[in-house]
Amino acid sequence: MMHSCEQEIPGWVYVGTLLFLIYFHSVTVSGAPLKQEVLDSGATVLNHSMSLVHRMETLLAFGNSSDVSLRVQTLNTDEVKVIQAHSLVLSLQSDVFEELLLSRNSSALVLIESSDCAAVFDKFIRYLYCGDISVRLDQATSLHKLASKYHVWGLQQGLTQYMIQYLSSDSPTGHVVSWYSYALQIGDNTLRDSCLQYLSWNLSSVLQSGEWISISKDLLLSLLQRSDLILHSELELYEALEGWVSQNQPDSTTVESVLRAVRYGMIPPQNLFRLQKQSALMVKYYESIRDLLYLAFQFHSASPIQLAKYFDVNCSIFTPRNYLSSSWGSPWIINNPTRDDRSFNFQTQLGPSGHDSSKRVTWNALFSPRWLPLIGRSTYTELGAMQPTRTDGGRPRIIVTPATSSPDFAGVSFQKTVIVMAKQQGKVVVRHVYNFHQSTEEAGDFLMDADLQRRASEYLIDSSLYLHIVIKPLYHTLLGSRK
Repeated sequence: MMHSCEQEIPGWVYVGTLLFLIYFHSVTVSGAPLKQEVLDSGATVLNHSMSLVHRMETLLAFGNSSDVSLRVQTLNTDEVKVIQAHSLVLSLQSDVFEELLLSRNSSALVLIESSDCAAVFDKFIRYLYCGDISVRLDQATSLHKLASKYHVWGLQQGLTQYMIQYLSSDSPTGHVVSWYSYALQIGDNTLRDSCLQYLSWNLSSVLQSGEWISISKDLLLSLLQRSDLILHSELELYEALEGWVSQNQPDSTTVESVLRAVRYGMIPPQNLFRLQKQSALMVKYYESIRDLLYLAFQFHSASPIQLAKYFDVNCSIFTPRNYLSSSWGSPWIINNPTRDDRSFNFQTQLGPSGHDSSKRVTWNALFSPRWLPLIGRSTYTELGAMQPTRTDGGRPRIIVTPATSSPDFAGVSFQKTVIVMAKQQGKVVVRHVYNFHQSTEEAGDFLMDADLQRRASEYLIDSSLYLHIVIKPLYHTLLGSRK
């Protein structure tokens, strides 16, 4: 039904005139917040845009001069929501609406939407009038669907950024897994990769949440292939998989694929013995993973240098993930990180092999907040003296080296991983992960965009830099000829 004003002015003329008057005759607006901006030319802009938003919102709320009724019908139900709208506004914001309005044969436009989209359709239409929208975690994908369907690209991109920014937010049932599935469905690679990275880097907290059980088979297998998972230990992962299998009851092929993705060589032998007897899942599927358990026990009983003569030690079962237990590294909290250089000592196991379980390595870590890379440093000053390595123009750097050398290091290289924590939406999460062999200079972008001078920097928690250093031994097959 078409609603006209007393003078029978067509709706599109009314809306167009309203926009024109507010932009070019804004002195008629009373009581509106006035924003002044002085241009280089000396002219002053009087900005009453907020008054425009208010008038457009009122126009939608009361349906003044509406020339189209949007009848939003919920799919497979009789539920219908009616919104009095204006063709001009809809057409300006959406080419899809423009085509639908041109092809209609009455004053009503019937739109069929899923129940989740119908529930937020009035929010979506309000955005077309006012340019802003309030979003809850459980509404993000529904609004994203509408923005995509009706080609409102600005809203679509804004919602993608919203979801990436709020991955760490708490919600009753979790949302990252459902957002990942949605991104996979629509082909949004940016959102998909952001969800996958969040799940990988914060896996320990995910394992303890209700969201873990809702992970699909494909997503689970995708996660299990990754070496950048951050969690307490491989044993923690195995026990979480037991819970996932128990709750989801997948087919035997899926269970076998899941169990074969566990890196049993990273589980201490005493724990493997216990699992063989006490884990109902391992007992049931023992024959499917017998060969992997055999390799794991071989790995734990021989030195890496001997193992490399007979087995491919570059395969995943011998490749550690980013474990947060004390055997693999240590947390490091740096208070006032811009003040000066800091050093820190910690110990790790020589390697995950049972053969090396009693051997410890002491590591020296040095943090410099203002290290100048060699490429940007002059070798000599004017007087011929060496220029200091620490300058105000440099950037942060960490060096991690062993305190002593040892023959036990033969055949092993140590990858260092620095995990940078941050507080997002009130929760401490992993912000960045940097891998290197001796210095973060190798990573190239270590804390490159971090403004550590600001107390409110997103990299700081209570003015401190929260790090966790992980040492990962990597073994080399080339040490011996496999027979």
